[in-house]
Amino acid sequence: MSSSNVSYTLRYFDTIGFAESSRMLLTAAGVEWTEEHPEWPQEKPNQPHGRLPVLVEKSTDGSPDFVICESTNIERYLARTYGFLPADLKQAALQEQIRDLMSDVGNLVTGYVQIKNGEDKAELFAKFEKLLETLVKVQTKLLKDNGNTGRMFGDNLSYADIIAYGLYMNMLVSLVKFKADIVDIIKPKLTPEVVKLISTVETDPLVVKHKSRGGSLVTVVSA
Repeated sequence: MSSSNVSYTLRYFDTIGFAESSRMLLTAAGVEWTEEHPEWPQEKPNQPHGRLPVLVEKSTDGSPDFVICESTNIERYLARTYGFLPADLKQAALQEQIRDLMSDVGNLVTGYVQIKNGEDKAELFAKFEKLLETLVKVQTKLLKDNGNTGRMFGDNLSYADIIAYGLYMNMLVSLVKFKADIVDIIKPKLTPEVVKLISTVETDPLVVKHKSRGGSLVTVVSA
């Protein structure tokens, strides 16, 4: 599918959240896209699963709109469509398993924000820290094995690279309002290889024009 015969609308809240990676993929793909911020919860019944994000693909040939939801599903659809995931199933699986690990880290963070009990929050955050250390270890090995170029797979921007950037943006920027010392907790866990990954993604020509609501992540991790 070429980018010339379709355009996209991404529906999400006006925040970084679970849509940042999809925004970056759409920007990197060079396609025409806009973002909508539905009135919530009024628009909740009108979404496929009653949740956001939602992606609407519009075709110029008059065919019906293609509508999908769930953040990782949207990401993978865009990544496959525009070549950020390899066509080879085994090679794609190597990236997708890293995405699933990142999802688990993100879900622990979300649970921490939503839970009220102080004792339970502390236990959940401890689990988050442990799994984050595992993620950084896995990412660092991938980066080293790939020549420490700032990319986890191959020579070009990949799905795994974009998702990693989106996750760290969410944790290091969005979470500050829920846990003021989150940057001081996460930054020391990041290896030089992961910091280089963040810089490589942020300055990649395909995504450099993406203006994140969180500003420059490189500034945060380098401060």
